[in-house]
Amino acid sequence: MGGHIVSTDEMTGIQALERIARTQPMQPGQVERREFEYVRHGTLSLMANFDVVSGQVISPSLGPTRTEADFAAHIARTLEADPGGVWRFVMDQLNTHQSESLVRLVAERCGLSDELGEKGKSGVLESMATRAAFLSDATHRIQFVYVPKHTSWLNQVELWFGILVRRVLKRGDFPSLEALQARIVEFITYFNKTAKPFKWTYTGRPLVI
Repeated sequence: MGGHIVSTDEMTGIQALERIARTQPMQPGQVERREFEYVRHGTLSLMANFDVVSGQVISPSLGPTRTEADFAAHIARTLEADPGGVWRFVMDQLNTHQSESLVRLVAERCGLSDELGEKGKSGVLESMATRAAFLSDATHRIQFVYVPKHTSWLNQVELWFGILVRRVLKRGDFPSLEALQARIVEFITYFNKTAKPFKWTYTGRPLVI
């Protein structure tokens, strides 16, 4: 059928931490010495899509907040990469992932003219459950697939977030929010040049002691 299958989530509270003293590099007989005290320059939120077929991170969004409007804007910007394409977004059941804004976005982009109702009162918008049912409808060109609760490991973008932490954030030294944002964008560009899809290794068999 073609289309796009992407794993989507947010990483919030990414701190721009600047060490108060420079890191002393490793030398013969001496390990690297890193300052443990920081100056904090604020935080960013990253909304990212991991393409499970190509292994690339596509259309990331960086900003100060992660609101319902922010997430809907992120999805809208992602869709612009292929406005008429088929999209399957894999994500958790966070309330901003089942919002009125997303319902209205999907209805608009899919050309669905049915009455959506009123939030909290009627129709598709009545409750989180009715909104989730609409957004996960497989007949729509744009579909959201929600992983069960407490199974974040099924969402492959979480694996990529772990890579970002280990290779960029954990040892980073960022004198400003702008420097932090630039470093994240730079890493995504570098990562995508040699990206490969993740391969699941768990067989599903019960563990044997």
